[in-house]
Amino acid sequence: MNKTLNNVTISKKTNYRWVICSMLFFATTINYLDRQVLSLTWKDFIAPEFHWTNTHYGTITALFSIFYAISMLFAGKFIDKMGTKKGYLWAIGIWSVGACLHAFCGILTSGITTGQWLVGFAGAREAIEMFGDTTVIVSVSVTLFIIARMILALGEAGNYPAAIKTTAEYFPKKDRALATSLFDCGSVVGALAAPVTIPAIAEHWGWEMAFLLIGALGFIWMGVWMVVYKKPHLNSRVNSIELSYINQDGQDTKKEEEKVSYLQCLKYKQTWAFALGKFLTDGVWFFFLFWTPAYLSAVYDIKSSDPKGQLAIFMLYLISLISIVGGWLPSYFVDKKKMNPYDGRMKTMLIFASFLLVALLAQPLGHYSYWLPIIFIGISMAGHQAWSANIFTTVSDMFPKKAIGTIIGIGGMAGGIGAFIINKSSGVLFDYADQTQMTFMGFKGEEAGYFIIFSICAFSHLIGWAVMKSLVPKYKPITDL
Repeated sequence: MNKTLNNVTISKKTNYRWVICSMLFFATTINYLDRQVLSLTWKDFIAPEFHWTNTHYGTITALFSIFYAISMLFAGKFIDKMGTKKGYLWAIGIWSVGACLHAFCGILTSGITTGQWLVGFAGAREAIEMFGDTTVIVSVSVTLFIIARMILALGEAGNYPAAIKTTAEYFPKKDRALATSLFDCGSVVGALAAPVTIPAIAEHWGWEMAFLLIGALGFIWMGVWMVVYKKPHLNSRVNSIELSYINQDGQDTKKEEEKVSYLQCLKYKQTWAFALGKFLTDGVWFFFLFWTPAYLSAVYDIKSSDPKGQLAIFMLYLISLISIVGGWLPSYFVDKKKMNPYDGRMKTMLIFASFLLVALLAQPLGHYSYWLPIIFIGISMAGHQAWSANIFTTVSDMFPKKAIGTIIGIGGMAGGIGAFIINKSSGVLFDYADQTQMTFMGFKGEEAGYFIIFSICAFSHLIGWAVMKSLVPKYKPITDL
């Protein structure tokens, strides 16, 4: 943008980097919408049809987490190799296909178990209902959903490596946590939109259409991304002033074409700090994401299709938008308190790690009103999201751009393993607690199981922060990679 004053042309800084940030936001929104469809439909729509228990659902979500973990390891490397534009297109294309494939699991289950292949969604439900062997129905349907989740995980694993790499391309270090927290709000907005759309679609048109309609959004995003994205120095919409602002930290002196290996990255304590921080905390977010609708149904008999259930989940994620402050706070510490980016980030992470302690109150105070657990879980999720935005940007603070995707992949794999452990353990624990009417700290049955997991979630981030701080006590960027 130019302005003429006394026949002298004065250029103003363009702000195209925020257009790119908005694309990352919408991609993350779609990512979490696709991820939420199963958690909002399994208890009330899918489980009665296929005779699933908590253990079956826990197995599916746990395997999704481990597929996601393994895929993250290779997705980061893939994004570094392909570049952000092509890599992102591949990622969202694969996960959109995987999301849509869930819709056909019923028809495939009908075909495999009853031999009736040429049926619609309603016909498949009728054939499955008439088939007497529920053990076979469970086995086949769970296997098919696991395959669909595997494809979804393969694609979704590319979202964060691609988004963080794009952020490093378009933002200076001091602004990356803010940009990351803004695009990461897509996960919250996706989760906000999910309870008011997905159960309604499932109620009126069947759970299959929920997967199809939400899955199709990714293909629309792909068309827009092909038009709007170019690297900053090749983008005509980025003028020289904005480009100088983006590159204020200096550019990597080594050629971007040079690649780094996993073994090279694992030599650094900074890699291990990021990976262990993700391992100890990612499972908390996945637990709340996958199990909160089931928690409301099991403990308070509030279905995801009920208006008050939809409102409760909506408010849960609305509260978690507090996490936006977590993106702004490091910039405040850097600009006003003159901290280096890493110190400002770690101080922010400690503050928000403390937010999760309120999870300890969710179950004890829940007998007054189900709104109290919703508030406390929402605050815990806000703490996690603020933590997440900052732990991601510790990578771009300390590693050269050519290694960011690879490091994010390593940490993502570690986080996925943590999520696998908590999701699988939760499903088994909840069924065991329900069947044996287990008691713990005054709670009985499934409520006792949920209190145990809430307690684990409460301390996970503080432990993660202590581990990271012990490995990397001071800011130390990598210069020899």
